[in-house]
Amino acid sequence: MSSNSILEKYPNYKTDIGIEIHVQLTTKSKIFCSCPNTINPQPNSTICQVCAGYPGVLPVLNKEVVNMAIMAGLATNCTINKISEFDRKHYFYPDLPKGYQITQGKKPICNNGYIEITKEDGTTKKVRINRIHIEEDAGKNTHSDASLESFVDLNRAGTPLLEIVTEPDIESAHEAREYLKNLRLIVQHLGICTGNMEEGAFRGDTNISVRKKDSLKLGTKCELKNINSFKFISDAIEYEIERQIIAIESGEKILQETRLWDSKEKKTFVMRVKGEAADYRYLNDPDMPILEIQETWIKEIQKSMPELPQEKKEKLKKDFGLSDYEANILLNEREISTFFETCFKINPSKQLINWILRDLIGFLKEEKILLAESKITPELMANFTKLLDDGKINSRVAKEVFDEFIKTGEVPSDIVKNKGLESITSVNEIEKIIKQIIASNPKQLEEYKSGKTKLFGFFVGKTMEATAGKCDPKILQELLHKYLN
Repeated sequence: MSSNSILEKYPNYKTDIGIEIHVQLTTKSKIFCSCPNTINPQPNSTICQVCAGYPGVLPVLNKEVVNMAIMAGLATNCTINKISEFDRKHYFYPDLPKGYQITQGKKPICNNGYIEITKEDGTTKKVRINRIHIEEDAGKNTHSDASLESFVDLNRAGTPLLEIVTEPDIESAHEAREYLKNLRLIVQHLGICTGNMEEGAFRGDTNISVRKKDSLKLGTKCELKNINSFKFISDAIEYEIERQIIAIESGEKILQETRLWDSKEKKTFVMRVKGEAADYRYLNDPDMPILEIQETWIKEIQKSMPELPQEKKEKLKKDFGLSDYEANILLNEREISTFFETCFKINPSKQLINWILRDLIGFLKEEKILLAESKITPELMANFTKLLDDGKINSRVAKEVFDEFIKTGEVPSDIVKNKGLESITSVNEIEKIIKQIIASNPKQLEEYKSGKTKLFGFFVGKTMEATAGKCDPKILQELLHKYLN
């Protein structure tokens, strides 16, 4: 158990956590109609009679939604069910005009999968996936504190979702965070979801219960809803585990309820008492035909599957010589990862990864822009690293050149040429400068020879100053050692 885990305070207890994640799919149109599946700031501007729930209209299933569901199932080691069905799950919400949500109940499209995670102690563990099912999203309510009015925007209604439900296999906040990160990477690499948590594209509910370690019966679960960051989910789990343990120790009964997380107060609070499945009155949807998936369909999807995160990570380490740490960063930055690979193909420089992870990502964060919005291209970056590899510029000059070309889009080799920044690599020229510096500083030379070896840096600095920082460091070091000793 991690030293940061709240469970260390309560060694007699364990926790059981199951997570339900809603993955918003990136199809061009909605799930049952041809309305565009886009985020539109103008309320009720991307709706039709179908997604607005008009009486008498009929839903038509978007085939691309099924393709994406099969991809998600294959990527998470699930069984793809040849036959699945759609049901009506009944709610009474203002933003659900039909009065029910079309979803999959008893017969979902995928079952019995798993995702592998790394535990706190470094070992691996499989988190079982109970099911993946297809469903539609509801609209959105907006509440005004000023006018005490509520507004309904149905733009989101009919947005295609996959709900991915785990077994209660997760035993800590660390494991929950690892599972969520891994799942998010999978759907992003499949290209079926942006994974943007702030926009609600990857959102979920976390079900938590605690029990004594010697008890075989699961405790009463509480659901944490609408938390939009991994950190907040982790913090909320830690709080909720302790809240439930303290309640049990005090003789209180844990109620099955939905709770929200207050990130300022750092505590959960009750939203509503959680309903049982029977309360939703699941009924088979008579408007939706049975979904039958042939084996040939699954094989076609399998052939077109993109590289999955773990495969990508191994490739980055094997083909590009990256460390585990470097590969993990690129896994989380898909745009940067593609950029790195393209640059490497043009010029396979060992220095490339450091400049990308340190300087390029740092620049993008500072400017608050995406890579696509910057002026940098793989060709410019490869031109830059070639200058370094060929010894035409040293690391000191390189920083100046990088800072200029990343802002202007000018070719690095042109900057070096126009500003006269090319490294001085002539041994004769550097020797001449070094001899002059030594002759001009007899006191420092005497002190160096008497044992004050730190003065070596003094002579390095003087030489760099005399060459405007353009001296080749390796040649400089060798010649200084030669003439000072």
